[in-house]
Amino acid sequence: MKDQLEGLVNQMVERGILFDEAVCEFEKRFIKRVLDCAQGNQSRAAQALGIHRNTLSRKIGEYKLDHNGHRKSRY
Repeated sequence: MKDQLEGLVNQMVERGILFDEAVCEFEKRFIKRVLDCAQGNQSRAAQALGIHRNTLSRKIGEYKLDHNGHRKSRY
């Protein structure tokens, strides 16, 4: 996994991806995956992530994720 991560970081640097953009995208996908595994249960997901449930709720809103961890539709 370490080699895969190193390769991904190299690709991102070569493509000029900004640090903040990379961190946000990683965090969004990580939260979505944990929410999916917790079947949308925010309390369990927050515990698995090691963050407070209020923090998770704020990040769900920030990244426009619904309670099942999927992006909310724009329509």
